[in-house]
Amino acid sequence: MESTLVNRKELNPDASPQAAFGARVRSTRETRGWKQDDLAALVGYSGRHISAIETGRKPPTLQFSRSLDTALGYTDTTASFERAWSQLRRGSLLEGFPEYLGQEALAAEIRLFESGLIPGLLQTREYAQALADSAIKRGVITREQADERVSFLIERQAALVRPQPPMVIAVLDESCVRRPIGGTAAMDAQLAWLMEFAEQPNTMLQIAPYSIGEHRPFDRSVNLLTLSDRSLLAYVESQTQGHLDRALTSVLPLVRAYHQLQAVSLSQTASVDMIHQLRKGTL
Repeated sequence: MESTLVNRKELNPDASPQAAFGARVRSTRETRGWKQDDLAALVGYSGRHISAIETGRKPPTLQFSRSLDTALGYTDTTASFERAWSQLRRGSLLEGFPEYLGQEALAAEIRLFESGLIPGLLQTREYAQALADSAIKRGVITREQADERVSFLIERQAALVRPQPPMVIAVLDESCVRRPIGGTAAMDAQLAWLMEFAEQPNTMLQIAPYSIGEHRPFDRSVNLLTLSDRSLLAYVESQTQGHLDRALTSVLPLVRAYHQLQAVSLSQTASVDMIHQLRKGTL
């Protein structure tokens, strides 16, 4: 049963992980031009059930999530609804992040800013493993969760390797490349990978040096996506909260701030040279 435009309920993906799941179902369905009954026929549920999932009135189940993945071609991918259901069930991802991941895997352009740590999309397995092992020692996660976290990250990176890969622009605070993680060998390998990343035709890497001081516009992690229809999406994360935003009134200021950040950051050539000097121990 497809809601009419008059009765269409506006969704708030930030209300809860369940709401984010439902909002993503609707967004994915509408992107493909399907009505609720169209999707229902493909997954073996009623249009009323689809409506209840999308509006958060009914929680998704494992079986429903797997049926979605089969219908959408998402099985065993980072965009998988089964994976989102699993994370929702455990409550192990911050608000907004499950929906963000689904959009990231389809984005035409990804812009990242990070401070303190190399962003996940650019982490080597050894670097990510060191962070996960540290979380185990602090009692934050279990060994099983740590292994899943690293495996998921590798799958997330693999999702960007496709016939038409997205443009990935990363601006890293200088602290990211100076902070040693995982020991000398692991950190050197991580810095070497950043240099390789910068050489790819669909990437751009810049370092925001300490010297820009108060001119750095961001104090926390920022992810900006440009989707294939040129719409914009922002995901901003703190230590304990994540916020996904589609409203142009709030996303455009972040895009402008990102451009300002790029303007005061080192060029890619200078950034790679800084990383090279750090590897040599001469900086």
